[in-house]
Amino acid sequence: MKTYFHSLGKDFPAAIVVVLIALPLCLGIALASGAPLFSGIIAGIVGGILVGILSGSQLSVSGPAAGLTVIVAASIAKIQSYEGFLLAVVIAGLLQLLFGFLKAGILGDYVPNAVIKGMLSAIGLLLILKQLPHLVGYDANFMGNESFKEKNTENTFTAFEHFAAKINEGALFIGLISLTILIIWDGWVTKKIKKIQLLPGALIAVVVATFLNEYFKTAMPSVALQPNHLVSLPISAEEKGFLTFFTFPDFTFIGNKQVWIAAVTLAIVASLETLLSIEAVDNLDPLKRATPTNRELKAQGVGNFISGLIGGIPVTSVIVRSSANVYAGAKSKTSTILHGCLLLLFVLFIPQIINLIPLSALAAILIFTGYKLASIGVFKQFYKKGWDQLIPFVVTILAILLTDLLVGILIGCVVALFSLISSNFRSAVIVVNDTNNYLIRLQKDVSYLNKAIIKRKLEEIPENAYVLIDVTRADFIDKDVIEEINHFMQHAHLKQVKVEVKKSRHKSMHQLFKTPNISKLSVV
Repeated sequence: MKTYFHSLGKDFPAAIVVVLIALPLCLGIALASGAPLFSGIIAGIVGGILVGILSGSQLSVSGPAAGLTVIVAASIAKIQSYEGFLLAVVIAGLLQLLFGFLKAGILGDYVPNAVIKGMLSAIGLLLILKQLPHLVGYDANFMGNESFKEKNTENTFTAFEHFAAKINEGALFIGLISLTILIIWDGWVTKKIKKIQLLPGALIAVVVATFLNEYFKTAMPSVALQPNHLVSLPISAEEKGFLTFFTFPDFTFIGNKQVWIAAVTLAIVASLETLLSIEAVDNLDPLKRATPTNRELKAQGVGNFISGLIGGIPVTSVIVRSSANVYAGAKSKTSTILHGCLLLLFVLFIPQIINLIPLSALAAILIFTGYKLASIGVFKQFYKKGWDQLIPFVVTILAILLTDLLVGILIGCVVALFSLISSNFRSAVIVVNDTNNYLIRLQKDVSYLNKAIIKRKLEEIPENAYVLIDVTRADFIDKDVIEEINHFMQHAHLKQVKVEVKKSRHKSMHQLFKTPNISKLSVV
């Protein structure tokens, strides 16, 4: 009991913030995926309660992910049956379980920190850019989209051209009021009045926004928001009607080739997105707790298995909800589990009330979260670290903004790899000289990429020179480099060049420089 309730005072308010954000995102992602609206709610509930309980992460929140919308929509179209697609989700869950037992979670550890931080900043900028249209009442695209291209042929930047001409006065006013409340509450109220620190500013903003719109309906009907600018939870007329929202997989599709293609694709992409997300959340965690990655894959596998069985779309660990959870002050996984429980209760008992919430107020919460993720301080931090860290960081941000999350991460990793190679290339070989005395020092890891510069520097050594080749600081020297040095030492006497090799700490490496046919070699 203590495990789940020791920080309830912090976790419950955070759960309220997360569920307010999760509601429109679950619905929007389901809509964009071409799936029934309630399938997104099912995925959100399963991701919150079931995955929350099984996961080893304390702050990660799982649910339907915007990064899977294209895959889900394409899979449903190819299978031509939503029930057949649900079977693919079930199989994908089993595959993720297998990934967990095969310890595939280690893949997440190979993503550079600069790329992870770039991803967080990019998500922050995306939240700001994508939610600005919703803040002013332009709700043509679904909330939570992370791709550069929008569903209606727009993209992140062309959407600005359209919403500027379609600003809804009521939505803009409510959105700005909500944003102002969030800024004041976070920056002043909670610091001055400790008794209300546990009351989340997001809840205050949503309550005020809802009452404002209800006031507009009676006092200023022309300004009041229409239903298409409000949350739109499915409502069942009776208790039995609620059960009709659930759909079950059709196992007769088990031999369908497209089902298996969709299952494998979903399992791989959902696993990658989860590993990236929990790595990012661990970075945000004030306590810097490490999530067991293989356990996470197993938890996600069970989550997708159950979600598919009862009609939900795929789930992954989601960085937007997770980061909102962190900034709302959550301390443990209790927040994640409670958000799933609240989501279920909202759908069961108060969908009519939830459907009064303006989307512009929720957009304000997401924009405020985005501002925290993409803080100026992070950019300054990477600038101070140097170009080898700054370039992958910036490239990751730009790549995610102009493509999507996974493609952007992949591009960022490639750039980080080249940056690492370049940095090592520059620092692996040091050449200094004083008149005809030369020091060539090999340090760290000397790969075949350094062969050309070593060859050039050796051949530039003039006649009657003295050369000391120091390999004591090298942990690894590629055999191509060793061979090149040996070749130089074999003909160095022709230029009256004396060569000495300073012993390596690694005896096996040192022996490679001792070739029988080198007559003018001295080893010290």
